[in-house]
This record gives sequence, structure tokens and C-alpha cells, in this order.
Amino acid sequence: MEAVVASVVAVFGTLLGSGVTHFFQSRAADRSERFARAERLRQERIDAYCAYAGALLDYRRVLVHRWFALHEEDPCDEDSPELREEMYKTRYAAQEAMFRAQMLTDDPGLLDRTEQVMAAVTELHRVADREALDGVRATTRQGIRDFIAATARQVR
Repeated sequence: MEAVVASVVAVFGTLLGSGVTHFFQSRAADRSERFARAERLRQERIDAYCAYAGALLDYRRVLVHRWFALHEEDPCDEDSPELREEMYKTRYAAQEAMFRAQMLTDDPGLLDRTEQVMAAVTELHRVADREALDGVRATTRQGIRDFIAATARQVR
């Protein structure tokens, strides 16, 4: 009888040890998976936010160049179909990057900021004089910097 009790205790102990090991290993695996997922999301956010800021800067550069081509004292024939095409392409790239950044954020303030910065940069297209251009350029430069500062806090 003692042999049977010893065998049952041994089997029970083995099963208990196996169950406890499985429990802790699955918790560790879940924790590792959550960490890996969070790190992937963090990296994707960094990539998306950097791509959006870069696309905004490129779009801004093209709009300023086009403004000078149209409004300089000695306007030249630089507002060509190629320049307009470049403006449309950079705006499309900036919008695409904005949508990607918006898809990856869960911060409503950051969603609003992406729209505001895009709208401010697009205003460069509509300004009438050099003083207004300088003001909008400063505003958009600061807006892009503020966007980067806000996103940097999110990806730390």
C-alpha cells in the first residue's frame, strides 16, 4: 500500500510541477510577446512620424519655391507644369505620410496636430505678400518642430 501511495504522490507531484512550470512559462512568453509588440509599434511610430515630418518639410520647400517663382519682383517662367506637378506629388506624399502617422497614434491631440500642421503648410500656397509668407514660414517651421516634440514624448 505504501508503494501505491508513494507512486500517487510522485505522479501528483510531477503533474503539479509540470502545471506550475507551464503556467510560469506561458506568463513569461506572454510578457515577451507584449514587449515585442510594443517595441514594434514604437519603431513603426518613429518611422511614420519621421516620414511625415520629412514629407511636410519637402512639401513646404516646394510651396516656398513656387511662391518665389510666382511673386518675385522679376517673376520668371518657373511656374511650369513640372513645378506644379512636383507640388502635387509632394502634397500627396505628405498626405499619405499623415494618414500613416494617424493610423499609428492613439493620442487624439496628436491626430489634431497632424491636420493642423498640414493645413498650415498648405497656407503657404495662398499668401499674397512677402511679409505674410515670412510669417507663415515661421509658423510652419515651429509647427513641424512642435509635432516632432509631441511625437518624441509618445515614443519614449
